[in-house]
Amino acid sequence: MRKPDLDTYSRRAVLRVMCALGGAWLTLDLAKVVHAAPFLSAAELADVDAIAAQIIPTDATPGAREAGVVEFIDRALATVFARMARDFRSQLSEFRLRCRVQYPDVPSFAALPRQQQIEFLQQVERTPFFERIRLLTIVGMFAMPKYGGNREGVGWKLLGFQDQHLFQPPFGYYDRDYAG
Repeated sequence: MRKPDLDTYSRRAVLRVMCALGGAWLTLDLAKVVHAAPFLSAAELADVDAIAAQIIPTDATPGAREAGVVEFIDRALATVFARMARDFRSQLSEFRLRCRVQYPDVPSFAALPRQQQIEFLQQVERTPFFERIRLLTIVGMFAMPKYGGNREGVGWKLLGFQDQHLFQPPFGYYDRDYAG
């Protein structure tokens, strides 16, 4: 059986898959994310931001940077995804070391030119770290803005989603006086 060619998937197809996964995240207690202290250092944040910006790049539409995905990832690792934080940091450290070994004249992944970033990410795209950061990037792109990602609803705008009540009261005595 032939493996699908990932290069043939359109951005729209990827967004559809991400939306389908979105329902699973509704059960998380993301309220903790709002007031989280920073988890990653400034250098780590710069690399995570650069990775996320390659996963969901800015083109004719906003990407991960405009959506504030790195802030979401930082807050989530300090709170609701704290159980994966130690592994994430360890894998990020390995990623950064591998990058420095491959590009000894460049101080960090974030400092690499765009094309070299893409080439390096292609080498690590099947690693657990990349799978994890890709998932966190997707979640951060489409999460509720109050959790640090999806700044100004840019992810929702890509999907055509409008955040609004989907019901019209009253349904019963309990919401008879609901103002909307």
